[in-house]
Amino acid sequence: MAKLISDLRPVYVVGIGFHPYQRSSDTSYVQLGLTAVREALSDAGVTWEDVESSYVAHALLGMAVGRPMLRHLGDSGRPIVHIENASASGSAAVRHACMEVASGISDVVLAVGVDKRERPEVYRASTGLPDLTEDSILPFTHFALLTDEYAHKHGVTPEDMALVAVKNHANGAKNVNAQRQKVRTIEEVMSRPISGSITALQCTPIGEGGAAVILASEEGIKRLGLDMGRAVRIASSAAGSERAGNNLNPDTALTADIMRLAVAQAQIAATDLDVLEVHDAFSVEELLYAEAIDICKPGHYVPMLKEGAWDIGGRCAVSPSGGLLAMGHPVGPTGIGQVGEITRQLRGEAGARQHKNAKTGLAHMVGVGAVCYAHVLMK
Repeated sequence: MAKLISDLRPVYVVGIGFHPYQRSSDTSYVQLGLTAVREALSDAGVTWEDVESSYVAHALLGMAVGRPMLRHLGDSGRPIVHIENASASGSAAVRHACMEVASGISDVVLAVGVDKRERPEVYRASTGLPDLTEDSILPFTHFALLTDEYAHKHGVTPEDMALVAVKNHANGAKNVNAQRQKVRTIEEVMSRPISGSITALQCTPIGEGGAAVILASEEGIKRLGLDMGRAVRIASSAAGSERAGNNLNPDTALTADIMRLAVAQAQIAATDLDVLEVHDAFSVEELLYAEAIDICKPGHYVPMLKEGAWDIGGRCAVSPSGGLLAMGHPVGPTGIGQVGEITRQLRGEAGARQHKNAKTGLAHMVGVGAVCYAHVLMK
């Protein structure tokens, strides 16, 4: 029977770091990534020499970008692995770093995500097979159709669903690392339609930035004299890819499987979660993915949103970072940044965004609908 990360030795997040997510600029990717790594090293209280292995997540930069970046910290001779998994690149890096620590191969491992949009469009090689849908339905059109379907099915309005964006922009306004740091009214969110009832402020901005986490075993924490009181355990890590037969909304079907698996591995119920960071590239995704994990009954997310259940200080803080809608989505760093945000929440160090008595959180990312990752963190 296959082993789970939760079956192996415990893994802890001991350091987190960011370069703020921002619009495209002249800042080099090296500076973006190193800023995040140096902050994570400082936060953990370790040196670069203590790091035994590194996983570098990116999706937009080309081949092997980690070595010319990390060499500025010193040519340590330690392994470097590059990971590209679309929007889930950072989440994949965290999972593989977890596996290395959990298995006992290493005691201290870095996962860093960095990206900047050098080209106007992301290139993907042709499969050489005919497929009309890839060129016919753009992502925002797909999610506009899902928005209409959800609204019709559950008897809510587009304005009701746009309250997700109002909440997340308010959270992002309190986050110094967020790309969008401005409170928005429902009227502002509903302006500038893009497709159907989807508007510009209900779509994630894709910019640039960096995020890093240092993972360690108990042995590593003790050997290096780190503060165990600030360490946050990764209680489970689940991953999977799409199955046949879920053609209408494969992202949500896959999310339901993987998030439920992560929660089961952590031996908790979805209603035990205090913090939830989901792949909300479009506002409707937050509703679909949160309901997919059974955090509430289908169709109940919007009424509970209006009651403040998903606010910071409510039943469960959903996207307290601002989510992809306000925090931003530089791609490579995004999944790692989610883990960093939850770590900060569970430490009680989130400042104005702090969710009271946060003990358990889940980070979730989808990669182009084909792959999905979920990590449960516990204090």
